[in-house]
Amino acid sequence: MLSNSSKYAIKAVLFLALNASEKKKVMVKDISKPINVPQAYIAKLLQPLVKEDIVSSSRGPRGGFYLDENNMNHSIMSIVNVIDGEKRLKSCLMSLKKCNEEKPCPLHNELSASRAQILNNLKSRTIKDLIKEVEAGNAFLPL
Repeated sequence: MLSNSSKYAIKAVLFLALNASEKKKVMVKDISKPINVPQAYIAKLLQPLVKEDIVSSSRGPRGGFYLDENNMNHSIMSIVNVIDGEKRLKSCLMSLKKCNEEKPCPLHNELSASRAQILNNLKSRTIKDLIKEVEAGNAFLPL
């Protein structure tokens, strides 16, 4: 349901939430290895997230990426929307172009309630929420 790009972006944002701050910025090269994603790819994914104020950055010798309190309040869905758009999450699970409410594929009605629940969860859960789960030991990130 999520593209690799969205998964990588979420991992990068969560890494920043756990390891960076306005006083301790992190460079792309320091994000790449722990989350196992090529440096150039992470740099490309972070650019639109910065533009949409989901991630903060600063240039210069002490520059890098970080999350501030405002960034931490963004939903996980906001990351997915920037990287893939919500349309991808609503696309047909059988990849049929003409599948929709009026002309559903065989899986459409079977999975529409599950899909709606997933979308609602992604919209209601913030970066801060996920980090609290990691810090409490209720979830883990192999970073």
